Amino acid sequence: MEKVISTKLTELLGIDHPVVSAPMGSVSGGRLAAAVTQAGGLGLVGVSYGDPAFIDEHVAHAAERGGVWGVGCVMFTFDERPGLWDKVLGYAPPVVALSFGDAAQVRRYVESAAGSGAQVVVQVHDTEQAAVAVQAGASVLVVQGSEAGGHHKTQSTLPLVPAVLDITQGTVPVVAAGGFADGRGLAAALALGADGVMMGTRFAATEESLATAGFKATLVSASTADTVNTRAFDVVRGIPWDTVYQARSVGNDFTRTWTGRDAELAAQRADVEPEWVAAVARDDTSQRAMFAGEVLDLVQDIQPAAAVVRGTVAEAEAVLARLATLTAS
Repeated sequence: MEKVISTKLTELLGIDHPVVSAPMGSVSGGRLAAAVTQAGGLGLVGVSYGDPAFIDEHVAHAAERGGVWGVGCVMFTFDERPGLWDKVLGYAPPVVALSFGDAAQVRRYVESAAGSGAQVVVQVHDTEQAAVAVQAGASVLVVQGSEAGGHHKTQSTLPLVPAVLDITQGTVPVVAAGGFADGRGLAAALALGADGVMMGTRFAATEESLATAGFKATLVSASTADTVNTRAFDVVRGIPWDTVYQARSVGNDFTRTWTGRDAELAAQRADVEPEWVAAVARDDTSQRAMFAGEVLDLVQDIQPAAAVVRGTVAEAEAVLARLATLTAS
């Protein structure tokens, strides 16, 4: 598919389409990232909490396939795992996407990633974080609203994107995230002034994603009304997320039991966690985490990742062409 929508993002990275696959932990592996990149978008491997074996398998796969690909890292967790950051950079990713760090971590990781020769993408959730990322030297900002699946803050995408654009003043490309699953969303993001979109839930529901069979089936069958914001999965795993963040997931028996009972779950974690881990291992969708965003109503099937990229761009082009007729003389 030839390039049909050119933005600051596509020009900076040398990609064909302003579509980015989110670096979802345990979902966005090397195969998904490579498929999105080969379709002309930007595919990101979700390194997430920094598993060495995962890095060696999936980052290596994306690197071998070539093109403009990247890795997504949760900054606060890499501070706790010496050596893993160097392992990631050792694969020479053209793009490094950073998320969930304090101001000092943002400055340190941006400097290190840029020093390796990568274009550095920083995900932000409010205008204060956006200002920090720009000052740190980020190449691209991903502006994520609360409609997103997984971890997020409280501001919604529609007002947040233009607020961040008022700060950046065109100095860096801005990618909108949280609430995007098709070409209508891409066209809307471009109308706001963004330079592209990052999509997570839609790419989780692809043939190449690492989501389990049960997870994928749930993405297709569940609705947006089934999602819930919760900290229960962070508590049961013992991951020290800042309490300003919650994670949107498809609701199930586990969330119904434990959401809003963080202190009780933490106190009982020694007993609950082994049973929960066993349930996850057998893909028990009544217990496992299934992070998904408010776009869930738009996810009706499992597609190849390349088809998602192509369909999103083609639909956006059609929407933009229709909108152009509204101002035709």
